[in-house]
Amino acid sequence: MTPEAWKTIAIVAYLALMLGIGYAAFRRTDDLDDYMLGGRRLSPGVAALSAGASDMSGWLLMGLPGAIYASGLVESWIAIGLTIGAWLNWKFVAPRLRAYTETAKNSITIPSFFENRLHDTSRLLRVASGAIILVFFTFYVSSGLVAGGTFFEGSFGFDYLTGIWVVGGVTLAYTLFGGFLGATWTDVAQGILMLLALVAVPVVAFFDLGGWGPIREGLLAAEGSGAANHLSFVAGASATTIISAAAWGLGYFGQPHIIVRFMAMRSPQDAVAGRRIGISWMIATAVGAIVTGLLGVAYVNAQGETLENPETVFLYLSQVLFHPLVAGLVLAAVLAAIMSTISSQLIVSSSALVEDLVKISGREMTARTEVLLGRVGVLVVAVVAGIIAFDRTDTILDLVGFAWAGFGAAFGPIVILSLYWRRLTSWGALAGMVTGAVVAFVWGRTALADTLYELVPGFVLGALVAIVVSLVTPAPSQAIREEFAEAARLASGKAAVAP
Repeated sequence: MTPEAWKTIAIVAYLALMLGIGYAAFRRTDDLDDYMLGGRRLSPGVAALSAGASDMSGWLLMGLPGAIYASGLVESWIAIGLTIGAWLNWKFVAPRLRAYTETAKNSITIPSFFENRLHDTSRLLRVASGAIILVFFTFYVSSGLVAGGTFFEGSFGFDYLTGIWVVGGVTLAYTLFGGFLGATWTDVAQGILMLLALVAVPVVAFFDLGGWGPIREGLLAAEGSGAANHLSFVAGASATTIISAAAWGLGYFGQPHIIVRFMAMRSPQDAVAGRRIGISWMIATAVGAIVTGLLGVAYVNAQGETLENPETVFLYLSQVLFHPLVAGLVLAAVLAAIMSTISSQLIVSSSALVEDLVKISGREMTARTEVLLGRVGVLVVAVVAGIIAFDRTDTILDLVGFAWAGFGAAFGPIVILSLYWRRLTSWGALAGMVTGAVVAFVWGRTALADTLYELVPGFVLGALVAIVVSLVTPAPSQAIREEFAEAARLASGKAAVAP
């Protein structure tokens, strides 16, 4: 049997498993609450692995190793910033958001939470946040499709567009019918597969190269030919470059596809176990990706070869180090990273389209109609993202970075202020959200992005505007203050105080 046949068997088996999980989730989906939030039944382990897998995407197995391969450890500041940001997100946002979304009229989406938390009757806050989700997630889903096309092109020699169709089609199928549970259950399987692959590839490469001595010689030889200082955390980087990379961690507080997992946990107290599991997974996979990039430099140099696209270094190592069947399973981990993120983003986009933009019209709909509209929303976003992905002018990391900044700047400050500042008003939240989104969008599309990551100015200005506008507008009502106190009590696990 040819190597291509072995790899194809592994990939087809993986895709069939994902479709099977999606069908099982379909059998458990009865209404919009199930379709969008899984009925708030996620255990800590499922929530943690799902959040991690939906977060990392093709960036973890392709973008990060490729950046390390091309520029060295200086690119690891992104992973360091993300790990710190993820820990802070689990520590401070997860328990409060789980409690507050239930207190605030059992909100099942981020836009509905903002509206209910601030008692916004104008609907402007919900519409604006729903629109922001649709705009930036379209770019984010597009980055996943680009990664899928690149994956099949580099691994099987398929045409780039064929790769987009395969990844997009299968992901769309199990997300369309399985909804949130389908995305979440497949995330768990994909998260485990990603972890195994990011441990196996660098470990096998390390011993195949003969240990640290030959690896160091290979890195130095590559640098002697004009490559970057791969073992330095600061070589070739300015202070603003390092700040921009580490600032990716700020974006965690505003990523709808990640924090929606917090909302779906069984209780606020599950956040403690979720944090331990999630951060352990994240550290292990991030270290594996970084080491893979470094070992890739030494291995490619030892073979006297070159990689035309650095973002394929993980794919290259998996194919030269393993039996074709094992290599196929490792390659399936790349697909897992790509598809887990796309599915989560499609669900959140669908919820924004249906729950936050269509249902506010006030029309009464049956549960079946709501779920049907949710599936239509998934399809619409996937089609638009696919059209964008046909143009390969941006790298995977560029597309992810742009969308990550948009969400982090628009929603991050408002999520934190909503949970920890009782003085926030609906007008302050709206002004801060729009400011963060506009600054990130404009900054990211100009030469300014080359000097400082757009997330930083967007986040800072968004928070500042939200605070100032809140202070000059009427204070929140007594009802809002009481809900704030109740959410804080639930998050802490304290018993209710008798009146």
